Amino acid sequence: MTLRKAIFDFLSEDLGHGDITSEAIFSSDQPGKASFIAKESFLAAGAENIASEVFRACNPDIACKGIKDGTRVSEGDIIFTAEGPVLDLLRAERVALNLVQRLCGIATLTSRFVEKVILLPVKIVDTRKTTPGLRMLEKYAVRVGGGHNHRFNLADGVLVKDNHIAAFGSIPKAVNRIRERVPHTIKIEVEAENLQQVEACLAADVDIIMLDNMSLDMMRESVRLVKGRALLEASGGINLNTIRAVAETGVNLISVGALTHSAPACDISMELDTTGQ
Repeated sequence: MTLRKAIFDFLSEDLGHGDITSEAIFSSDQPGKASFIAKESFLAAGAENIASEVFRACNPDIACKGIKDGTRVSEGDIIFTAEGPVLDLLRAERVALNLVQRLCGIATLTSRFVEKVILLPVKIVDTRKTTPGLRMLEKYAVRVGGGHNHRFNLADGVLVKDNHIAAFGSIPKAVNRIRERVPHTIKIEVEAENLQQVEACLAADVDIIMLDNMSLDMMRESVRLVKGRALLEASGGINLNTIRAVAETGVNLISVGALTHSAPACDISMELDTTGQ
């Protein structure tokens, strides 16, 4: 789904047959200026481009200006302005705010995780635990926050998980079958829950081993066993209180579903000015 089509769908959902309240109050040509005001401190994402796309989808002549993604803002800062017909500004308001609040929240939370592992040679990556229909935008916000993207969808790479292994019989059998059927350019990642499975992954010469819900001691032992022969990704219940210790085990990647599924929306309001326009 392209961004523009998604935005039209979002607007259609919100507008229905029209904004009967605003249309009863304002004339179609009454001008105004809308400003997005930060009600707390956060890392901006989506104000520069996404909000503009929403407002211009309502009226391509609306003049928009937003702060750059990745900018740190404080309470009271204006992060976006739009000038044009009041009716169009009000039609775009809720969809634009919902998206920007969501993306700012993801970028801000991601940046907090990234800051926890500063100077350590590890990448913080997201997961597919995204809001249906918003994956493209939510994964973008992760990058704004300094994180990295895991698979965008199931076609992006091989990831053999516990259900695959249980249903097919073993790690070696699953990996061998995969190598017979996927291009040699595709990397193979396998989930391991214990040291025996880590050793099985090494024997199968996989590219990436996901250490699923392992203790810190088991992660350190996995790093010792692997000795750089595969990338190691730590996953499972990792939070802001534990991520530094996980990074210090020596893993290469840490995947955190909370970046997208649990990021709180940032508090942003829209103020409308119809005076002096």
